[in-house]
Amino acid sequence: MSDALILAAGRGARLRPVTDTCPKPLLRVGGFSLLERHLTELAAAGVRRAVVNLGWLGQEIVRSIGDGSRLGLQVVYSGEGYPTLDTGGAIVRALPLLESDSFWVINADIWTEFQVSTETDALLADADAAIGLVPNPDYRSTGDFDIGPGRYVSNRAEPGMTFSGIAVYRRAFFSSLPDGRYSVVPLLRQAADANALRGFDLGARWFDIGTPQRLAAVRAEVSES
Repeated sequence: MSDALILAAGRGARLRPVTDTCPKPLLRVGGFSLLERHLTELAAAGVRRAVVNLGWLGQEIVRSIGDGSRLGLQVVYSGEGYPTLDTGGAIVRALPLLESDSFWVINADIWTEFQVSTETDALLADADAAIGLVPNPDYRSTGDFDIGPGRYVSNRAEPGMTFSGIAVYRRAFFSSLPDGRYSVVPLLRQAADANALRGFDLGARWFDIGTPQRLAAVRAEVSES
């Protein structure tokens, strides 16, 4: 497995006005943009090709990242325009650009110390999808999913765990799905109900960059560490 998809097309409306002129993936934490850090970490893990989807201010992302060579990997782009295709539609649109059977998908608007691996068979096992989960942050009282026996994910969310925005999939998980705008979350919930979704605890620092307050918090913590 040598491919990854970074979801970088969102508007970042809750971070306005800064995201009126700067796409959220290019916000800087610890001296690097969120997107640049993700790509650098992927290259260090042995990923050689990353697809980045583009939507809001996508031209600014291309201008900043280019072909990825300075970061140690090849970057190609999956254009969507705006409004975007949401997470599920974005993955289906990008499939022709992904060359491996299994691939990581990472939300660009997170900061984490989790290290991906190019050996994903153990995470996936007999499933076509495995999602990374984290303890619920303090701004959430319940989670999205929970991990049960055998690392199978359930839809129990009280308290449960929060979906980190990091997952690994086999292409088969998206077989026969149409082009269009839809979220990946209902697909994950269906797989969980069918006992066909695996999970793993990131076991690493993780921040969702969703609001000005959260952005300030991660900047403060990273600068102090």
